[in-house]
Amino acid sequence: MSTPNDAATVDAEATEDTRPLRCVLVAAGQFHDIDFARLELLKLLSEDERIRVRVFEDFEHVEAIESADVLVSYTCNLVPSLDAQHRLREFVDRGGQYFALHGSNSALEFLEDGRVASPDLMPVFSDLLGSRFVAHPPISEYTVQVAKSEHPLVQGLPESFTTRDEQYLVAHNADIEVLLDTHYNGKDSLEGFVDDELPAARHPVFYIRRLGSGSVLYLTLGHCRGHYDMQPVLDWWPEVDRCGWEQPLVYELLRRGIRWICTQAMSESDA
Repeated sequence: MSTPNDAATVDAEATEDTRPLRCVLVAAGQFHDIDFARLELLKLLSEDERIRVRVFEDFEHVEAIESADVLVSYTCNLVPSLDAQHRLREFVDRGGQYFALHGSNSALEFLEDGRVASPDLMPVFSDLLGSRFVAHPPISEYTVQVAKSEHPLVQGLPESFTTRDEQYLVAHNADIEVLLDTHYNGKDSLEGFVDDELPAARHPVFYIRRLGSGSVLYLTLGHCRGHYDMQPVLDWWPEVDRCGWEQPLVYELLRRGIRWICTQAMSESDA
C-alpha cells in the first residue's frame, strides 16, 4: 500500500518526460464521419502515454480547454460562441498549443437556391486559426508541395505528393508560416458554392499561425464521410469517403503534428 511519503518521492523524481500532457479533443460538426475521425485521433494521441485526453462536442467547455496544454479539433460548421472564441484566443496567446484539422475553419450557410455560402460568422476564431474556408472542388486527386523543406514538421518528406481529398481554398486572416501548399488552377468546378469563381492561386495545406506565447498548427487534409453524414441535406450518401485517411503520409503528418504541439507545450511550461 502506498503512503503520502511514497507519493511525495514519486513527485520529486518526476521529470519533463513523465509529466502528463493535458489534451482536449473537440470532434463534432456536420457532413463528416466524426465518429471515424474521433477514433483515429484518439488512437494517434494514445501513442504517447503522457497525453491524457478529454473529449467534447463543442468549444464551450472553455474551462477544460484553459486548463489543458494542447487542443486538437476536427470539426465542420461548428461555430464557437463569441465568448468561447475570445477565450480560445487567450488560451493560445498565453502559450496553449492548438492542432486544428480539416474543416475547423469552416462556417457554412445553406441558401434557399441550394448553394452553400461561407460567411465570416466567427471572425475572432478565424483570425486565431489564420484562415477561413471558402470552397473546394469535388473530391479528386491534386498535388501538395513542400513549401519549407527545412522545417522539422515536413523535413524529409517528398518535395511533392499526390493526394485524393477536398482541396481546401481559404481566405487568409493572419500571418502564417506555410509548410505545405497546393495550387488551385482556377478552372476546377466550385459548383454549389456561392464563391464559385476563384482565381488560380496557391493555398496552404499545412501551416503554423503564431500568436503570443502559443501557436496554431493547421492541416486541411483529412476529409471523411459515411453513409449518414449528409443529413439533413441528404438521408443517404452512396459512398464512404476516407480520402487522406487512406494515405500513410497523412498519418505521418498527424503524428508529427501531435509530437510538435506537445513539444511546444512542454517547452512553454518550462520557460
